Amino acid sequence: MRSDVVKKGLEKAPHRSLLRALGFTDAEMSRPLIGVVNSESEIVPGHLHLGELARAVKDGVRMNGGVPVSFGGIAVCDGLAMGHEGMKYSLPSRELIADSIEVMARAHAFDGLVFITACDKIVPGMLMAAARLDLPCLVVSGGPMLAGNFRGRAVSLSSVFEGVGAVKAGRMTEAELAELEEAACPGCGSCAGMFTANSMNCLTEALGIALPGNGTIPAVSAARRRLAKEAGMQAVELVRRDLRPSRIMTPAAFENALTVDMALGCSTNTVLHLLAIAHEAGVAIDLKLVNEISARTPNLCRLSPAGPFHLQDLDEAGGIPVVLAELDGKGLINREALTVTGRTVAENFAGCRNRRPDMVRSAAEPYAPSGGLAILWGNLAPDGAVVKASAVAPEMMRHRGPARVFDSEEAAVEAILEGSIKSGEVVVIRYEGPKGGPGMREMLTPTAALAGMGLDREVALLTDGRFSGATRGAAIGHISPEAQEGGPIAALRDGDLIEINILERTLSVDLDAGELARRLAAWDPPAPKVEKGYLARYARRVRSASTGAIVRDDPE
Repeated sequence: MRSDVVKKGLEKAPHRSLLRALGFTDAEMSRPLIGVVNSESEIVPGHLHLGELARAVKDGVRMNGGVPVSFGGIAVCDGLAMGHEGMKYSLPSRELIADSIEVMARAHAFDGLVFITACDKIVPGMLMAAARLDLPCLVVSGGPMLAGNFRGRAVSLSSVFEGVGAVKAGRMTEAELAELEEAACPGCGSCAGMFTANSMNCLTEALGIALPGNGTIPAVSAARRRLAKEAGMQAVELVRRDLRPSRIMTPAAFENALTVDMALGCSTNTVLHLLAIAHEAGVAIDLKLVNEISARTPNLCRLSPAGPFHLQDLDEAGGIPVVLAELDGKGLINREALTVTGRTVAENFAGCRNRRPDMVRSAAEPYAPSGGLAILWGNLAPDGAVVKASAVAPEMMRHRGPARVFDSEEAAVEAILEGSIKSGEVVVIRYEGPKGGPGMREMLTPTAALAGMGLDREVALLTDGRFSGATRGAAIGHISPEAQEGGPIAALRDGDLIEINILERTLSVDLDAGELARRLAAWDPPAPKVEKGYLARYARRVRSASTGAIVRDDPE
């Protein structure tokens, strides 16, 4: 066992004395040492209850003859960070999470790990650490929040964000918004729709790095506690079998994850995160592969914000195993991909039954013949851009309109809420990319405001930043290269005609190459917004969104 380097031999007497100070017995010295990474927090609803799950995981580890040792991890709540400086830290926290877990795991010679997580950047940060460390490990999610109930309608956090726009447009009263605010988030868990947190937790199953049920069992369910115990037991088994992420997070597994991503219509952020995780795993995937898989994968689910369903509905249907089985019927799943159960992905979903065909459609009768996400290219996005096509109204799949250009999220939000954005326009928010932000802020506030005002069927929004998984409408993000690096989006002016064709996967501005080149030749990059601290270091080292916003090992 790897942990023997701190437990065995005459020269390790000092090490054993420190372990004895922790209460270790002689019997425990001979057992696998399992690190339990607990991102519990009293500021993040998705992480509030993770202490309880950590105790269940540790019970499972002990039941199977291991020794659990927990340590903490940081967690940013994207909802609370939204719309202000805090959101600049959300995506960069992904790198800190991966790095800090590497430090703890290597410094203390754990034999295996269990990652207890829930929300947006924490899941991918932990998966990046898993790939980098290549220790036997698996993920346990805190589970999704139940949907709220507002006057007989299922609602979630995105409903409240959209409610702000509805009040501004006179479509809802402030009293109604206050009632909605009370009802939308009824308890702990990751916000109830197919937003980034739930998207990533569902994809852990498709990647094979979590037990079946990890993505969909509600946070408040006893089944979630049982799953945590089973995960603790399985962590010890993984160590005994030396079953590592390098055997699980393979090219076949990433293709399965992307396929499920398209079937579910997950958050656009999954593209960023899967690219970054694959980079750590040494697996080559890119935006072209994303579109190839999207083109052949039917969209089987329409969960909030793309439709009326929430994660509890997907769980009732049978969860991710049902989605995998439906896709397998079309030959779209790599059946032999190995998982942390010790079985193949096909063995995991064998015999499952779709209990909610109204919610998970069959591959023969999908919502759409292609996937929920699309990558767009053109003279405005030479290196690509991402849109959640399944959440775009049919009339906005093709759109041509004049640009309204803003150099920050705040300026755009002010214009939207004061009612100065007109039907048919294309809102452009730039200098919000990985470098320019810095940190590539999610922009749920402007997109939800447009939706709440009823403009999501009339106005498009483009950015070199990114969007929350709760976003709906023609919201196109991750435009690469970003403005801070001199991408074409930096050359846009008010009134330039933007052409969007999601069906044909194109995004362009009606300017000839010569005019674009002249504008960019006269352009000077703005001064960095942050000049010291972690964000300044991050901005110097982060790469384009088209790479997954990975961080270089050495600065420019």
